[in-house]
Amino acid sequence: MLFGQSIFQSVLERLRAEDQTAEDDAEAPAAHRVAGLGTGFAFDVIEGVSVASQRIGEAYFDNLDFDAAEGPVEKPRPLLPPEPVMPDHLTRTTPQEVAGELAISAADTPLTLGVKRRAFARANHPDGVALPFRDNATKRMMLANLLIDEALRRLR
Repeated sequence: MLFGQSIFQSVLERLRAEDQTAEDDAEAPAAHRVAGLGTGFAFDVIEGVSVASQRIGEAYFDNLDFDAAEGPVEKPRPLLPPEPVMPDHLTRTTPQEVAGELAISAADTPLTLGVKRRAFARANHPDGVALPFRDNATKRMMLANLLIDEALRRLR
């Protein structure tokens, strides 16, 4: 910082000095630069002519689905997704079948029951199945939670 100047004023002076040296350098053409071509943007060049200059106005038509000779071109319709198939385990909705899958025993601890609850939820949670099968998944989750909560109550 020079005497009697603020930091802002000294920065302005330094930038003016840099601009002055840049203008002096710009007057002498550099051997490695092409006159009139900025260094910030480069074009793909084919045989000395840029691609953009060869296709003036064609970019608009490139983005349309229109063939001048045939008229508008219709896009093919997307195929409908196949109907979801219900997994076999979602058909088992009785308390006995769900209890058989959980395999709750007298040797289970609260820790093992928590592990069984999470594993069952991972495979059967309603958010993880197709919409038509969510009722069965919800019923299975309710039964599993009921059975595990009952087993936890018995352990206390």
